[in-house]
Amino acid sequence: RRLFTSLQARDHAVMADCYAPSATFRDIAFDLHDRREIHAMWRMICSTTTVTVTIESIEADDHAGRARIVDDYTFSDTKRRVVNPIESRFRFENGRIVEQRDECDARRWADQAFGGVKGWLAGRVRLLRARAAARKLQPYLTRS
Repeated sequence: RRLFTSLQARDHAVMADCYAPSATFRDIAFDLHDRREIHAMWRMICSTTTVTVTIESIEADDHAGRARIVDDYTFSDTKRRVVNPIESRFRFENGRIVEQRDECDARRWADQAFGGVKGWLAGRVRLLRARAAARKLQPYLTRS
């Protein structure tokens, strides 16, 4: 819950503190391998958009968890509104996230974020999403 409420508050530092140093994060675009990279991603997201997070459900114990949320935001590249249901799965150690895997409908997301041919391609080709995400993230990584 702390992770998602901090996203809505645009507090990337608190979000980064939720992760273990060697944490991993993977979604439809990112494949990140430590807290520094994950923090850079959240810093980028918090500095480029305002997200309204609706928490539909959270289940967790000391070892694992899952959450269903809906993010509602304006995609910074196109200024198009995105309403994105996400299923997050977590593994925890010592009270921190060591692994996070987010799943959503990539085709639906890309259609909302881009539309047209670009949305059709981005929704079907993970490599396109990953390359674009890596390019956007690069300036935030050099600030870490």
